[in-house]
Amino acid sequence: MLRGLYTAASGMITQQRQQEALSNNIANANTPGYKADQTAIRAFPELLIEQMGDTNRAPGGPRIPASRQLGGLNTGVYVQETIPDFAQGALTESGLPTDVAINQREVPDENGAIFFAVQNNDGDVRLTRNGNFSIDADGYLVTSQGHYVLDENGNNIQTNGSMDVVSEEGVIQAAGGEVTLGTQYVADVNTLTKEGNDLFQGDAEAVPANAVYSIEQGVLEQSNVNSAQAMTDMMNAYRMFETNQRVLRVYDESLGKAVTEIGRLS
Repeated sequence: MLRGLYTAASGMITQQRQQEALSNNIANANTPGYKADQTAIRAFPELLIEQMGDTNRAPGGPRIPASRQLGGLNTGVYVQETIPDFAQGALTESGLPTDVAINQREVPDENGAIFFAVQNNDGDVRLTRNGNFSIDADGYLVTSQGHYVLDENGNNIQTNGSMDVVSEEGVIQAAGGEVTLGTQYVADVNTLTKEGNDLFQGDAEAVPANAVYSIEQGVLEQSNVNSAQAMTDMMNAYRMFETNQRVLRVYDESLGKAVTEIGRLS
């Protein structure tokens, strides 16, 4: 009975964590470049239950130990990991010259993707697909969170207050001259770590020559969250949570009866 309590409790914890991931996805449904989180749920190792006993080989003969298999026992589930979905979001026009998007058409690796290179608050290079850029008070190109956007040489981009044209190759025609946006390639996006603020950490390299992509100005890549599907998944997770909660309540009532009624001396 106690094992049943643990199994039901693990199911509740799993659905709660799935709810948190879905809630975060819905909250970022309108965040440019956001990649939806997907939870990978696994079961704990299954146990094989056997009934132990003994039997007589023949009347009056020696007693020989024997057992009988009753079947498997599942010990619950857990969220193994949360994996971002790196499918490209829809590209929509914003009309702002500082907004740019990566239109990725073909890359050499199945799980490969191209990102913008930016600098986080600690000065480390990070990757993002959110091209909702702006120009700060000092004339530098920054993200919506204030992180510096880097050029192809890893330097901050100084625009001197204006950014007129961005070519499909990522060359910026600004008041300070020409500079190329820094783009990085990741052969396997599943190795990236999500940091928040649309930033990813991981090993990246120069974009391969055979990659087919373009930089679109005045365009933003939208979130790849399917809001309708996320709401449906959230309702299913809530119902599963309630089901495990009812099972937990039944076990609790059964334990209460075992303590207060069955164990009572008449």
